[in-house]
Amino acid sequence: MVINLRAQISEYANRVLGVIKEKYGLHDKSEAINKFAEMFGEDFVEHELKEDVVKDLIKTCNDHINKHGHRKMSVKELDKLCGI
Repeated sequence: MVINLRAQISEYANRVLGVIKEKYGLHDKSEAINKFAEMFGEDFVEHELKEDVVKDLIKTCNDHINKHGHRKMSVKELDKLCGI
């Protein structure tokens, strides 16, 4: 999804976007804004998981529970599994 944005930014923000644009070889400052969001966005907002990833995770968990039940592993079993 693409969202158009018209914004007034400070001279400093403009320089920061220019540096990001040049450093990563981006075509324009909108790509620099996207790169900046990718770099620092997770500090504020978590990425949304894609539906197929969630379905795969649920299937994997269900398959594991069907195979092993809710069995707990002892510390000795875990050490053996880890090669300790």
